[in-house]
Amino acid sequence: MMKHFIFLFLILISCSKAESQQLNSLNLPQAKVSEIKNYIKGKEYNQELAVFINFKIPSGKYRYFIYNLEKNVIVQQAVVSHGSGSVIPKSDALKFSNIEGSYQSSLGKYAIGESYIGKFGKAYRLKGVDPTNSNAMQRAIVLHSYGCIPDVESKVPACLSLGCPMLSENALKASAKYLDKSTKPVILYAFY
Repeated sequence: MMKHFIFLFLILISCSKAESQQLNSLNLPQAKVSEIKNYIKGKEYNQELAVFINFKIPSGKYRYFIYNLEKNVIVQQAVVSHGSGSVIPKSDALKFSNIEGSYQSSLGKYAIGESYIGKFGKAYRLKGVDPTNSNAMQRAIVLHSYGCIPDVESKVPACLSLGCPMLSENALKASAKYLDKSTKPVILYAFY
């Protein structure tokens, strides 16, 4: 009995370590997490949660992560779109811009602002805090849902936006449970 217990325990530890390493080193590099922890320290941002978008991951895969900075765990992952202008024909690479009318996603840190009800339903204003995304408010770049974004990963790329990060309706509802509880802005960090 004890041998079985120890064997199961070792399997669970190795599985959770492998899963944790895969999520953190491949999908969400610890260097990016550390960068955000250092950035928000002592500032008027939520110190417990941050949102990360890893645009290196193909758009049909989970590349949107809500991360608990205190417990060092991913609490939500989802499929998220990128801008139609970010697509480079005949390439898997993406390009990014801060220019109005580019329809490209912008990299950098955003402060997630208050929610509102717009033409896509509930949405969150995004204020760019870096030179690479400083026009986000002017460009009306917001976090919102859209019906063509799937709930689960797929080999098929997600549909494209006009530059906004779009989630499925269910993923946005799940994110809202975290974002709406926060009394301070949560940082969203989009990187490539």
